[in-house]
Formats: sequence, C-alpha cells, structure tokens
Amino acid sequence: MKAVICGAGIAGLALAHRLAAHGWRSEVVERAPGPRTQGYMIDFFGPGYEAAEAMGLLPRLRELGYTVHEAAFVDERGRRRAGLDYAQFSAVAGGALLSIMRPDLELALRESLPREVTLRYGTSVTGLDDGPDGVRVTLDDGTVREADLLVGADGIHSTVRSLAFGREGGDEQSLRHLGFHTAAFVFDDPQVREQVAGRFCLTDTVGRQMGFYALRGGKVATFAVHRVSDPSAPLPEDTRSALRETYGTLGWVAPRALAACPPSEEIYYDHVAQTVLPRWSTGRTVLVGDACYAVSLLAGQGASLGIAGAHVLATALSEAPGDVRAGLERYERLWRPVAEEKQRAARKGARWFLPESTALLRVRRGAMRLSGLPGVDRLIAAAVSGKPAELATLTQAGADGRRKERETAAPPR
Repeated sequence: MKAVICGAGIAGLALAHRLAAHGWRSEVVERAPGPRTQGYMIDFFGPGYEAAEAMGLLPRLRELGYTVHEAAFVDERGRRRAGLDYAQFSAVAGGALLSIMRPDLELALRESLPREVTLRYGTSVTGLDDGPDGVRVTLDDGTVREADLLVGADGIHSTVRSLAFGREGGDEQSLRHLGFHTAAFVFDDPQVREQVAGRFCLTDTVGRQMGFYALRGGKVATFAVHRVSDPSAPLPEDTRSALRETYGTLGWVAPRALAACPPSEEIYYDHVAQTVLPRWSTGRTVLVGDACYAVSLLAGQGASLGIAGAHVLATALSEAPGDVRAGLERYERLWRPVAEEKQRAARKGARWFLPESTALLRVRRGAMRLSGLPGVDRLIAAAVSGKPAELATLTQAGADGRRKERETAAPPR
C-alpha cells in the first residue's frame, strides 16, 4: 500500500512513521524549500506523548527539550505577579510532560523516518483524481503519483482540503476564528536569556501578551498573542512592523525583543483559529492534524493531537486491510470526539488565556495563586487541557469494534 502525504510538519511526519510500521510506503511532499525554523515552545503532553513513547521517540525528545520550572506572569518591571508551578502540572499529567521547541519536535520525527518513507521539499500537490481503486496525485512539477491514499497534513490553510472538498474546504468556510493573532520568533540576547532562564515568562497584560523562553546558545524564543477587532481580516504584509506597532509600549524585556526581531520572512505569524469540517475524508483522500481539527494555541495540544491523530489513523487503516474507506471512517469515528472536546475546552478558556479587561486579569491572578492548594491544581489542569484521552484505550476500542463487525458479518455455522 502506498500513501502520498502532503505536509512535512508534525502530523505528516508522524503518520509516515506509523504507516511504515504497518507495511505502507509513503512519499511526503512539502511546499517549503526545507525544514521550517520558525515556531514556538510547546508543552508536549497528552495522547501525543503516549504515541511518541510507542514510537520510541521520548529519549530523543528529552535530549532536545528544556527544563521549565514555572510559567511566571510579570509586570512592566519584570516583577512576578502570579505563576503556575510546572512540577504540579507535570504531576497531574503523571510526569508525562516535556517542553520543546516545535521545530525540534519535527527534527526528532524526521530523524526517525524509516527507509520506506521518501521526503521531498519544494514540492506541492496541485490536483487529485480520486477513483474507486486509487488516487492520482498531480504535483507542481507536472509529475503524477498513483497511490492508495492521499493525506492532507498541510496545516490550517490546507491545500488538499481545498482540492478535495471545494468551497466547503476553503479557509472561509472551514476556519473558526477565535479573535486573536499570534507570532513567534527567536533572537540572540544573553542578557534577556539570563533573566528568563528556567521559566516561561509572560507579560501580565490585558489584550496583548508576550512570552519568553530561554534557549541554548544565548538565544530566546518569543511568543506573542493579541486580540483583533476583525479576526478574519488579511494578515499584515510586514509582520515585523506590525509586531513593533502592536507590542511597542509593553515594558520589561519586550523592547529588547522587538528591537532584535528578525525580518518578516523569519517570523511565524498567523490567525488563531480552529478547523471545523462536517467530514474529514472523501473517497481515498483524508485530512489529519491542523488540516481538519486544529484546536488553536489556546488549547496547547496541537502537536500532541497531531501525532496522536496520525497514530489513530494508521492503526485504523491497519485494522481494515485492503479497505481504505472503512479505515478512514473508523479513524474519524474514534478521533473526532476527542478533537472536538479539546476544541470546546479551548473556546471556554479563551477569556482566561488573554483577559480582555483588568477585572478578568485580577481574577486570573487570584486563581493562579490558589493553584498550590490540594485539588485546585487538577481543576486548573483540566481547564487548560480538557478531558484526558488515553491513546491505548482509543485504539483498543477501534480493534474491538472491528472484531464485532467481523463477528456480525460472519455467516452462522
């Protein structure tokens, strides 16, 4: 069996890895000329952590990861106003938590790809012809690939989604904007790095916020998010100037970060949105990750859900040998409820993620100050991450369902 996977991000690489484990050959095509260096620090936990462990990736992820002791909210002079202890959050997650730069997570996945996977950069999908026995995929260099499956793992602005679902799959129809823009970049400043080392420091501000992580080699990872009046408006062409204008009056280390902000092409900048579709597959074409169930950075689990969803998809296909459509239906039946619950949790937490008033900011501070009390840490963790989803339970449910289908279909003896 052969798959063409569009998108060499976290979900696409994870799927290629898992399909190979089930005997598939995959060709991964990526529009970008090479691995992306832009991205932000993520707290990696949840079902994706479990999938990464099953893939044997955890030792490498721990090498690439960072030790963070606290998420600290600071005022314009850098004084701590409130915070969350990572040890408490890790305990709630059963120790299954690590902090890692998103590009480093992709690096670990690329390094682990088996020889059954071909990876091509600077290549994109421009057309598809989905038939009963296979799918013909046209690439931008004019070549055609014959495959058993086409996968859109090409992110929130998915090309495959638009090609496969038409208007229904376009950004205008399938994106639920949450009212924020976000950005991330890396800059060199040993002095700022020293001030934030061991912590994730965020400005304790209303309507806009910058966060800072210390990286190796004197570098600092910067994360920014702000509310926008027209969430669906086009993104600014000059993102560096837009960042300096939006965050220019913030205090503490924000001016140094903005002064060192790299050129626009080196900045990650996008809408904060969720992907909402009535179905995730059509024929032999399917979507995975942000292309069909983006939860947004408010949920903090996009990477985890991308890897876990890829794991569920590969397992569902393996449980339906020779019947691709049955495997795709099973994948969506198992994974959609999980993804939609995480999306609901993100929408509920939006007002606390970035308060729009001083009153809400003070309420958030009070809640974080109570986080050390017994039981309160679990309530806050649940509010942040939603209901737990155990990957082993989901995949076993899929196997049990397949077994029951076979038993029902078997002729009486």
